[in-house]
Amino acid sequence: MNIAMPREVIRVGQIEIRYLLEGADTGGALALFEATVPPNVRVPAPHRHVAYDETIWEIAGTCTFLVEGRELALTPGQALFIPRGAAHQFANRGAETVRFLATVTPGVLRPDFFREVGALVNAGGPPDLQAIGAIMARHGLQPV
Repeated sequence: MNIAMPREVIRVGQIEIRYLLEGADTGGALALFEATVPPNVRVPAPHRHVAYDETIWEIAGTCTFLVEGRELALTPGQALFIPRGAAHQFANRGAETVRFLATVTPGVLRPDFFREVGALVNAGGPPDLQAIGAIMARHGLQPV
């Protein structure tokens, strides 16, 4: 049994990611992270997860998810299951900062993914989309 300890905040542009549990903490069963998304910021491109499912639980604000062409506005207390292979993306179109928990099952998405993408995005200038695509592929994500 493990108790989640405070971990680093990983910044990808203006989005903040903080892992609460990594796959190593759960025997690979799941990974759990909190995402903080200010209004109207650049968000990840539409993508699919190759080897894992993702479940979102909204904590604050309203986050709009587009899953397989269906738009869903998630409000606090609501949850959304995104099965592996489903094309999806999200956006914060509201006036307040959004916070949600994301659970990845199994726990194969590591913080390194966000660190690597953050290093590119935070370097300034237009992001290198080919390099981001390569990072995504290494970590089991496919751009759509």
